[in-house]
Amino acid sequence: MKDCVDRTLFLAATPRAKGLYNIGSGGARSWVDLANAVFAALKQKPKIQFIEMPAAIREKYQYFTEANLARLRQAGYRAPVTSLEDAVADYVRNYLLTDQRLDPANA
Repeated sequence: MKDCVDRTLFLAATPRAKGLYNIGSGGARSWVDLANAVFAALKQKPKIQFIEMPAAIREKYQYFTEANLARLRQAGYRAPVTSLEDAVADYVRNYLLTDQRLDPANA
């Protein structure tokens, strides 16, 4: 989340950056990766149960996404990408478990 805020602020402050930009991580990750990161941040053993994809959304579901950061990098954004595991750990430990909120002024 902090990466997305940082990228959004960069784009807002960069006059030559016009149009739409991908601000994701640049790498595809799975829902299992996300779930494992949450369990790790909570220092709990993963307990994941899989269910069948509902037929009603099976043909409409987007099974793969990966943001292409080339345009963002061309605009001059050079900060490294925070890993999924580090970002989830930061959010869980510093905001979710403490009931803190991210202050956009200090992002």
